[in-house]
Amino acid sequence: MALRSLQSSSIITLSLISIFVITISSSMAEEADSSVSKFVPAAVEATVHIVYTERPQDEELEFYHLRTLSSVLGSEEAAKGALLYTYKHAACGFSAKLTPSQVEEISKRPGVLQVVESRTVKLHDSPAMLYHF
Repeated sequence: MALRSLQSSSIITLSLISIFVITISSSMAEEADSSVSKFVPAAVEATVHIVYTERPQDEELEFYHLRTLSSVLGSEEAAKGALLYTYKHAACGFSAKLTPSQVEEISKRPGVLQVVESRTVKLHDSPAMLYHF
């Protein structure tokens, strides 16, 4: 009987120690997460922008656009991932996903005429809307 009560108290003691260790571990993990988030800036989301460029005279248009974009993004692979479309006919330029700092940097590149955020414009829904002044 004494042996059984000793085993029960040992199990209870081990359980309490385990709960204490788990509580302290999770508390330390939460503190580590919160201290890391203090030093890591929030991720800035890239949005689609249209970059209007001069038409190059001595190189292919898409290569010129990739070269211009990779000069800001750091690599040709990153440029290929961000490039969405190349405009060839009515205008010369490309659309790409860029962060605000990348927009500022690419705007300063030679041959870049203008950078505008892409947006959708909704036309009138019905002919009746044309006559509302």
